[in-house]
Amino acid sequence: MDEDDPSDEISRIEARLEELAEIAERCRKITLVSKAVIAAGAGLMLVTMLGLLGSNQVAALGSIAAVLGGIVSLGSNVSTLRQTMAAISEAEALRSDLIGRIDLRVVGDEMRKRI
Repeated sequence: MDEDDPSDEISRIEARLEELAEIAERCRKITLVSKAVIAAGAGLMLVTMLGLLGSNQVAALGSIAAVLGGIVSLGSNVSTLRQTMAAISEAEALRSDLIGRIDLRVVGDEMRKRI
């Protein structure tokens, strides 16, 4: 990498930030679905326990599986989301540092020097 021109590195970081943002959005969606599955499983379990569906062992096992599967999915995606957000913060800090190293010129100053 050329120390005087970090624009290629900044472009790579920005592409990585876009990837990380997509991952974070996917994790948020899966988290929302996981919460819905947990709620549906808990509701089905309550209905089964109250006997509103009769004595249905399949519904009871299905509700338990839905709750447990939802909890596992929720935990996994929350963890992934935290790691992704940390990676986004690190990449943004690195990008800011690289941008700070660039010798920026104000266009108006150059025009004034010519006049």
